[in-house]
Amino acid sequence: MYQNVIDAHIHLDMYTDDERVQILKELEETSVKSLIAVSNNMASSLRQLEFAQMDSRVKPAIGYHPEQPLPSERELEGIMELIHDNHERLIAIGEVGLPYYLSKDEPEVDVAPYVTVLERFVQKAADYDLPIVLHAVYQDAEIVCDILESYHITNAHFHWFKGDDAVLERVLRNGYVLSVTPDVTYEQEIQHIVKQTPLSQLMVETDGPWPFKGYFAEKMTHPAMMHHSIHTVAHIKGLGIEETYRQIYETTRKFYRL
Repeated sequence: MYQNVIDAHIHLDMYTDDERVQILKELEETSVKSLIAVSNNMASSLRQLEFAQMDSRVKPAIGYHPEQPLPSERELEGIMELIHDNHERLIAIGEVGLPYYLSKDEPEVDVAPYVTVLERFVQKAADYDLPIVLHAVYQDAEIVCDILESYHITNAHFHWFKGDDAVLERVLRNGYVLSVTPDVTYEQEIQHIVKQTPLSQLMVETDGPWPFKGYFAEKMTHPAMMHHSIHTVAHIKGLGIEETYRQIYETTRKFYRL
C-alpha cells in the first residue's frame, strides 16, 4: 500500500506523448499527488503551462536549464515576460543554475554570463516571492549560495544535490531543501548526503525522464520509483516508513505551498 508522495522535480515535457499519458493516468494508483514540472527553455516553459492547464496535478515552474548554450537575449526576455504574465500560476522559478557538467566537458566555457542569467532568475523569484529550483552541484553550490544570500532568498531547492560536507552544511544552515532521485537506492555519495541532511529538509524526485541503474535499469523513469527512494531514506536514517513518508510529503507540500 503506497502512501502519498510528490515528485519534487520532473521534466514532463521531455517524455513522449504516450509516456506522459501513461504517467498521468497512473498517478492516482501510485499515490503521487503532484508533479513539480520544471522547464528547460522558452518552449519547455510554454508546454509546462499547457500541461498544468489540462491537469491540476501538474505544477509548473519556468526557467532555463544551465547545461546548454546561453539563451539569446530575445529568448531570455521572453521567459522573463512569461514569468511576469503567469507568476500567479507558477509553483516556482526553475530549473535554473550553473553549468557544472558543461564547463567540465568544455573548460573554455565562460561561466560569468551564466551567473548573470541566474541572477536575473533569482531576482524574479524575489520579486514574486516564488521558490527557486536549482541545478547547482559541487563548487557551483558555493557560488549559488552567495547569490541567494545576496538576494535574501530563503525558499531554495537544490535538486539532486552533490557536494562535499562543507557545502552541504552551508546549504542546510541557510534552511534550503534538497531532493534525491532513485539513485539514492544504489549511490553511496547520495546516501551519505541523506545521512547528513535532516529529514525536514529532504524531498524526493525523479528528474524524469533521466534513466537510472540498479533495480531501475532499462525502465522508463516513473514517479512510482520514489517509493523505493523513501524506503531507502527510512533505512539510512533508521526511521519508520510511515514517519519518513509523512515528513517528506509535508516538507514538499509546505515548501511548494500546495
